Amino acid sequence: MLNKLDAFIAEFDTGLRTLLAKPHSVRPHPDASIAEATLTEAEKKHVSALMRINHTGEVCAQALYSGQALTAKDAATHGTMQRAAREETEHLAWCEGRITQLGGRTSVLNPLFYAGSFTLGAVAGALGDKWSLGFLEETEKQVGAHLASHLAQLPEADKKTRQIIAQMQVDEAHHADEAHQLGAADLPAPAKFLMSQMSKLMTKTTYYL
Repeated sequence: MLNKLDAFIAEFDTGLRTLLAKPHSVRPHPDASIAEATLTEAEKKHVSALMRINHTGEVCAQALYSGQALTAKDAATHGTMQRAAREETEHLAWCEGRITQLGGRTSVLNPLFYAGSFTLGAVAGALGDKWSLGFLEETEKQVGAHLASHLAQLPEADKKTRQIIAQMQVDEAHHADEAHQLGAADLPAPAKFLMSQMSKLMTKTTYYL
């Protein structure tokens, strides 16, 4: 693991790239081979807003895991956070690409949500690795629930967006399972409630902003 100063510089660089650089995916985009469907303008606007929510959710996840990696005490936990963050970067690329195809835009609130999530992640990591892993597991479970609700809202013809979200679900479930296998603590109910309320705030604001 890097010393603390080098680690902070590395995570700061990750933040700048998350917010300012165009994300890239090592894996092919899940929708690459699927033809674009004919959608109404209202449907495009709605799906674009849903993908904007998912994009901001990935920004938050990237920030959370960067904060946790910075304060993680165990090398295995640090590695788990970094692997999860790399896949979240791919998700950013998939979401951003789909938003562009639909004629939409990403959220103007991303820097604010990144800062808040990074701070939460750093605090979680400082509490100890089992609690940090618990935050990771609970975050991925809540993200999975959001993705499921978005799948239910998609127009039947929009196979491209559906394929992206379905692959994201698979990845998020894998992250949650890996955290559980490494000894994630079960977060107390108040912590889970607070996380769900913050998620609802993000969802409601980024749908429009």
